[in-house]
Amino acid sequence: MGGIAAIARAAGHRVTGSDRNVYPPMSTQLESLGIDVIQGFEAAQLDPAPDIVVVGNVMTRGSPVVEALLERGLPYTSGPEWLAREVLKDRWVLAVAGTHGKTTTSSLLAWILEHAGLAPGFLIGGVPANFDTSARLGRDPFFVIEADEYDTAFFDKRAKFVHYRPRTAILNNLEYDHADIYPDVASIQRQFHHLVRIVPGGGRIIWNSGDERLRETLAMGCWTPLEGFARGGGKDAYWTAKPKGAVDDYSQFEVLEAGKPRGTVQWSLIGAHNMENGLAAIAAARHAGVTVEHAIDALESFQGVARRMQVRGEVNGIRVYDDFAHHPTAITTTIDGLRRRVGRARIIAVLEPRSNTMRMGVHQETLAASLSDADEVWLYAPADIGWNTGAVVAGLGPRGHSSQDIESLARELAKTARSGDHVLIMSNGGFGGLHGKLLAELERSARSGAAPDA
Repeated sequence: MGGIAAIARAAGHRVTGSDRNVYPPMSTQLESLGIDVIQGFEAAQLDPAPDIVVVGNVMTRGSPVVEALLERGLPYTSGPEWLAREVLKDRWVLAVAGTHGKTTTSSLLAWILEHAGLAPGFLIGGVPANFDTSARLGRDPFFVIEADEYDTAFFDKRAKFVHYRPRTAILNNLEYDHADIYPDVASIQRQFHHLVRIVPGGGRIIWNSGDERLRETLAMGCWTPLEGFARGGGKDAYWTAKPKGAVDDYSQFEVLEAGKPRGTVQWSLIGAHNMENGLAAIAAARHAGVTVEHAIDALESFQGVARRMQVRGEVNGIRVYDDFAHHPTAITTTIDGLRRRVGRARIIAVLEPRSNTMRMGVHQETLAASLSDADEVWLYAPADIGWNTGAVVAGLGPRGHSSQDIESLARELAKTARSGDHVLIMSNGGFGGLHGKLLAELERSARSGAAPDA
């Protein structure tokens, strides 16, 4: 919604908005654009009456502003519908869908097109460092959009991405998520198939051919040419890659098209999942007319995305990272990428189970295994989490710890960490400012001469 606000402002509209607990990087982005954000959802937000109200999917019946909106008969729409009508209708849309990797792949694709001089528009769920903004109108014809399968609004329960009508679609992967919306993985597959149904025959679907649930989804019917990608090859994999270099962290990999080498990427990202994201972006950009060679050159200057393995600070040799991982698969791949980079150095993983699916306890059976490659694990377990996290902590043995309070968690982490450690903090929210609190505690210890021993 913050990105939509930025695009509306760029299109010449006066934009205001309301939300709760807005945190960086979106809060700072909106402030820099001169967009006023009002805390809360009271009916007074509608005075004076706006020309159109764009309603986010967080809003529900019973909320004062929603009830006032309906009573007063004001014009309203959803964010995806407004985008489709006002921005996307005449654009070549490149949509990036999947349970994982949407933000990074969208950012990579937008940067490749930008590097080629195409000045695309984009709407991304994070802030790519190459752009310092999550959204812009850009220049015709290309528009890159992160295509989310979450529902659209309280009055439109279709997945957001069915509004976007892409010509180029990336399908990264498909797993069970959003348990507050979907009862099972089959219901998510149906939504993905709705997306498949609207990609024109002259378009292109770039899909992860190593993902069996995507294969099942495409078997439901597909009318668009397919290009598969997979890290290790296999059936239907037109685009493949293999790691190169002395360190097996996927920071360097060779791109192969139909089995033929096309060049080597050497970049700042790590992890096999990011190598796949890069392959998908190269393939989609090629459909838009950008050569593989140019795409590889662009990836080498890609600077990453805020909150994706982002280093927030380092004190006394203790490095603190911020990452958006909040699903067991994403947690596993994130820790694996860092492990490959740091070798035997200690990794302290800190997780906030904040997503609706996590808070419902859907992933509790697989959570301990996803954290198992870390040397120490801290699980934030507030009193209102809704399920017993003790089994997860117990499943990690002596490495597992939990805390119900962020302030005390920051103090405990500062006591535990020692020089050479990597503290990986994972959440799809702001985690109560834990990153800054921990760095402050580490600074305090350093000043007092109580720095942890190496």
